[in-house]
Amino acid sequence: MRGAPPPWWVRVLPVLLLVAVSTATVATTHARDLGFLLGAIPPLAVLSYGPLGTALLGAGVVAVLNVPATHLNRPGNTDLLTIVFVAVLSVFVSYVRSRRDAQLDAERAIGEAVQRAVMPTLPGRVGSVECTGFYRAAQDGTLVGGDFFDVREGPYGVRAVMGDVQGHGLSAVATVVSLLGAFREAVLDQPDLESVAARMDRRLAVDSADVRHAELFATGVLLEFPPDGRAVRVVACGHPAPVLLHAEQALEVAVPPGPPLGIGLVGVESPKEITVTLDPGDRLFLASDGVWEARDGEDAFYPLPARLAALTATASAGLPGAVWAELVRLRYEVRDDVTMLVLSPGTPTA
Repeated sequence: MRGAPPPWWVRVLPVLLLVAVSTATVATTHARDLGFLLGAIPPLAVLSYGPLGTALLGAGVVAVLNVPATHLNRPGNTDLLTIVFVAVLSVFVSYVRSRRDAQLDAERAIGEAVQRAVMPTLPGRVGSVECTGFYRAAQDGTLVGGDFFDVREGPYGVRAVMGDVQGHGLSAVATVVSLLGAFREAVLDQPDLESVAARMDRRLAVDSADVRHAELFATGVLLEFPPDGRAVRVVACGHPAPVLLHAEQALEVAVPPGPPLGIGLVGVESPKEITVTLDPGDRLFLASDGVWEARDGEDAFYPLPARLAALTATASAGLPGAVWAELVRLRYEVRDDVTMLVLSPGTPTA
């Protein structure tokens, strides 16, 4: 996919400038002092036209300079050669820009393919749980970063994970892939969330064992919805706890904090699983540090639970977008990847 095209007025400006100067100089000899503006047309064309379009506009400038009716047909040889040189140089620059844009388009397409491979589009429903995800990488120009989430159905119910890997951008992708792979395997054969967390922790420990000063770790929060959908089990590994949306209230779930993944749970007190009873219509909202630690102009954190309480009437599908829109509208500074996940348990599907 190509990047955003330049504004329409940028594309029109070189043509309008050529027409305006030509018309003015034909209408009156007093306008011939405007001829210097013609030298700006080829460089302006580089901003929005390819080599062919830039060459045509450059040729148009040279032609206008040599039409007797414009009263510009007596430029000095040095001036004319300068205009021709600028036009030729602009065509070359336009060619280089076009090649660069094509390369960026290819890299962006690869990034999109990597994103789809690492984190496929989240389905609207997994088992009895409705799902809505939102992801925006902190590093400009990248589509993948250090945050991840997934929702999978297994023999013990529907399990979900959200995590934040050390680092940002493409350097964190390999770790994200390892953690998601470990989670997806553990969903199928581990009987409880504590065992799932241990599997993911071991994966990071093995990946960093042969790397000197790797300091590889990640935070994560794991959820499990039993088949009846009347409760949720939660394990937190250094990650912000979920927010429970109940009626018109938004309350942060009190989860005992566990150590981050990758520092080795052996010999360290493992994260403790808690069970929260759910009423019909309850939802769980998960967010990464990019949301929790967003700061306003007075360096105050974004009050996520309070703002979610004001947004409880918003449908689950629109809730992450509403939070992001508010962050942008109120000009909060976002310093990390922004990831949000809304889970709405309901009646099990047949």
